[in-house]
Amino acid sequence: MREFFRELVHALEGGEAAELVSVLESSGSTPRGAGTMMAVFPGGRSTGTVGGGNVEYEAQKLCAELLEEKRDALRRFRFVQGDAASLGMVCGGDVTLLFTYLPAGDGAAVRVFRRLMELSGGSSGAWLLRRLEGERVTDMKAATVGEADGKLLGEKPVLADGWFSVPVERPGRVYVFGGGHVSQALVPVLAGVGFRVVVYDDRPEFADPALFPAAEETLCGDFLALEQQVQVTSDDYVVIMTRGHQADYEVLCQVLRSGARYLGCIGSRRKLALCRERLLAAGFTEAEYARLHAPIGLPIGAETPEEIAVSVAAELIGVRAGKLD
Repeated sequence: MREFFRELVHALEGGEAAELVSVLESSGSTPRGAGTMMAVFPGGRSTGTVGGGNVEYEAQKLCAELLEEKRDALRRFRFVQGDAASLGMVCGGDVTLLFTYLPAGDGAAVRVFRRLMELSGGSSGAWLLRRLEGERVTDMKAATVGEADGKLLGEKPVLADGWFSVPVERPGRVYVFGGGHVSQALVPVLAGVGFRVVVYDDRPEFADPALFPAAEETLCGDFLALEQQVQVTSDDYVVIMTRGHQADYEVLCQVLRSGARYLGCIGSRRKLALCRERLLAAGFTEAEYARLHAPIGLPIGAETPEEIAVSVAAELIGVRAGKLD
């Protein structure tokens, strides 16, 4: 999203107006969910997406009119084959799009988008809030935790009390412990779907930032002293892929009671069974161990590092979306 807002700021400050298009609500099978955004500029240039296909084509056509007329709009599109009001698609659902006109040089909008860019990479998350009155957006601001009603600052877009809130930067990071081949395949996949990743290894050659250009940070340290560089919170995800059973155990001893949103450990069922026995002998409970995703990833028959990366990323996406525990 940082690049999306950067392009908006560049256009507005450069003398271009823009029409900001947002998916306000969606139901059934639609191309994209609530919160998805696209910006359209005079001449038809655009950035972002609201799902492609006919809905995006119709949205871009409407944007040309709205830019000319300098106004906002609210439109509902249906995806029901054979319906006279539909777009002729077979998805079976509908989507409501919010169109917001941003005049060239709009200082208030530029300040909001710049702040969202500055908040990118922060640990507390960031949200874009817009006040709706009918079809018009009458107020817009960037917010972090503590700066707005907590019910507006969730994992998913929220429409409540006249405000439309979209998470731009979700709180929490993915801590990947171990910098081997699977981690090297996993990090770019996670970064590509919006996770902020920190890699930690005790070997300098595997904690090399050059191996992980998509990572937010790469750390080198002792697996027995994670607290010196890492503080796992309830917003964070933990992926354990160290070089061996002992290092896995050392990391698990320190993170199993962290309250992390997700805990996963790679390994064979035999290796993980031995690790479980050691943890229970060390005083951890069955309930605490049960929070661990082990073996890690969705069971799709993954074998290569690249396939395992897909299965792990899919599991984290499921947890983030509230579809998996």
